[in-house]
Amino acid sequence: AAETVPRQRPPASDMGRGLPLLLLPLALLAAPTRAEGGTVVAEEVHIEVLHLPEACSPKSKKGDLLNAHYDGFLASDGSKFYCSRTQNEGHPKWFVLGVGQVIKGLDIAMMNMCPGEKRKVTIPPSLAYGQQGYAQGKIPPNATLIFEIELYAVNKGPRSVEAFNQIDKDGDKKLSELEISQYLKEEFARDGKKRPPSAHDEVLADIFKKNDHDGDGFISAKEYNVYQHDEL
Repeated sequence: AAETVPRQRPPASDMGRGLPLLLLPLALLAAPTRAEGGTVVAEEVHIEVLHLPEACSPKSKKGDLLNAHYDGFLASDGSKFYCSRTQNEGHPKWFVLGVGQVIKGLDIAMMNMCPGEKRKVTIPPSLAYGQQGYAQGKIPPNATLIFEIELYAVNKGPRSVEAFNQIDKDGDKKLSELEISQYLKEEFARDGKKRPPSAHDEVLADIFKKNDHDGDGFISAKEYNVYQHDEL
């Protein structure tokens, strides 16, 4: 039988601090749905902030690497279909925000979230598993989902603006073979692992093979796939 979890009030300690329970409808939406009569109706992700740390920083943005626990429930009956604490030996889940590693509704719901923050989010079918559902995950078609999320860490993602700028020593907004070579040498020295003499050249060649799409001998911000390359 499915596990039913009753809705609970936030801890008394949180309420005593005067933190409001905010219901924030976001306007960042997927494809709209059509109501009767052909009217286009936007479906929203609703966010309820259960706990907000006094020092709420840094706040998550697209491309950040997040570490979080979350439980998933069906809105229809409250049954739990997912619990990150029962997977990976109970370790929180790591993923990059805003790039499709989780369902679109979670990508939206976890924007501007800080370490220590807890949220309860309601995600419509169009931003979850839609009309097809997800049988393997015990999610029926057209299911509205509820997630209770606790965020532990917000780190710079593997392809962040900061990472690009760290490699781009001369600041010309493109990465040369020399710059990437130097970065690899620094990283190899930092982790201290033993590698064959050919490892550096092989990794360098592979990086350019996979990323230098126009073959000009440089990796641009677009080729590097910086998530917020408009900042460059």
